[in-house]
Amino acid sequence: MIIFSGTVHPELAQRIAAFIEQPLGAVDISRFPDGEIAVKIIDNIRGQDIFFVQPICSMPNEALMELLIMIDAARRASAARITAVLPFYGYARQDRKDQPRVPITAKLVANLLVAAGTNRLLTMDLHAQQIQGFFDIPVDHLYAAPVIVKYLRSLDLGDLTIVSPDAGGSKMAYAYSTMLDTGLAFVAKQRRSPSEVTAMDVVGDVKGRNCILVDDLSTTAGTLSAAARILSERGARSVRAAVTHTLVAEKGMKRLKESPIAELITTDSVPRGAWDGCPIKVLSVAELLGEAIKRITDNQSVTSLFKVH
Repeated sequence: MIIFSGTVHPELAQRIAAFIEQPLGAVDISRFPDGEIAVKIIDNIRGQDIFFVQPICSMPNEALMELLIMIDAARRASAARITAVLPFYGYARQDRKDQPRVPITAKLVANLLVAAGTNRLLTMDLHAQQIQGFFDIPVDHLYAAPVIVKYLRSLDLGDLTIVSPDAGGSKMAYAYSTMLDTGLAFVAKQRRSPSEVTAMDVVGDVKGRNCILVDDLSTTAGTLSAAARILSERGARSVRAAVTHTLVAEKGMKRLKESPIAELITTDSVPRGAWDGCPIKVLSVAELLGEAIKRITDNQSVTSLFKVH
């Protein structure tokens, strides 16, 4: 078994390799003068079980193309099995045709990964669960909930209520409330544009409660900040947010600073941004992914990784 890293998030790949107690594989990734990506795998990988760690984020087009070229190089070098480890599956929000003449890009990405030579996918907290069905290869879909719930328990907050910031996150919110044995609430919202959200109402009792907003992804923090404001208006004692993948840039940071959110809890599934001045707690999922990689290599079940102890 050999783990390789792309250029997007080598820090996470290093943490995974350290957990497994083996060095990262050697790969040379460079650019031609015109911007084309060049890849050369240095190690001999013939007959090996190969894992490529690369979240599709930051510059997603570059990240995806780099991953595809690495996979193709491994396939042509006679690797026994190639697993794409995507801590964050980019383009997952484009999972259906909700307007005329638009693509289903999440399916296109799945097709590209399989065509390049991927034999297995390991990913975490997909934006839409049905994306697993876009693949005709095995998909191991992990959840960051065990890592985040462990931290939330350490805070020892009483009168806790888990809140979904929109209707689409109701299943995730219900799962968190079950694991923490807490109350549950929902925020009804109206989206004006891809970056502008107007929160409408709250369903559930949040007055005097410590509220935790849970979501899989945040890029502009519009949904989180709008939901946090209405929770504060409805008498919430405190508001925190737990988000698996945080891709918030400068505009989102400004919104978070101005919102009532006391702390944003996230994971290192994507590289850390310029988050100075914001109360952000980053939890590592390296051990979770590393344990999954070990079990895949040993042909063992990964089901126990979903459990919260």
